Amino acid sequence: MTSLEQLAKQLTRLPGIGPKSASRLAYHLIKSDPQYNKQLAELIASIQDLVFPCPICGSFTETDPCPVCADPNRDRSVLCVVEQPQDVVTIAASGAYDGLFHVLGGALSPLEGIGPDKLDFARLLQRIEKESFHEVIIATNPTEEGDTTAMYLRHLLKGKKLTISRLASGLPIGGDLEYADRLTLARSLRGRVDFAD
Repeated sequence: MTSLEQLAKQLTRLPGIGPKSASRLAYHLIKSDPQYNKQLAELIASIQDLVFPCPICGSFTETDPCPVCADPNRDRSVLCVVEQPQDVVTIAASGAYDGLFHVLGGALSPLEGIGPDKLDFARLLQRIEKESFHEVIIATNPTEEGDTTAMYLRHLLKGKKLTISRLASGLPIGGDLEYADRLTLARSLRGRVDFAD
């Protein structure tokens, strides 16, 4: 296998990159400025040393705590529970939400071996016990796994003195928060509905 083929094969491991896209990217890198390739390689090699999960919310950060958790101007009575760190960025960018976040680290998926023990429910419950939240917004993706996770969260939070809501319609079924446009996401946050029994 040639070096070009090896590079393309490694690129196919990235999400959303098929063999044709990987080949196109590999050829692009061959023709690129060597300094650019070197900087890109250095960034990729060091990213896991520079970026880590926030010890409070679980979002990716370069500071301890992350800028969202450290911001004194955020509404500390509302907690938005999301699946992945990139969902924090997506929701924060909508401009429609100014509360805190909690990242579960995925969604329940028994077929893939992802049960409650694989996600960050324990720290979520600790935060709810220690902090003064009035509302928990469940912002899992509108997928089968996201719905299952939302139902499990509703069960976990039952009996607590909290308003439990879930993002309203406006997000496409089977889609990811990461790909939602800001207007759709803002409308979903403003139109969230009560999710308790």
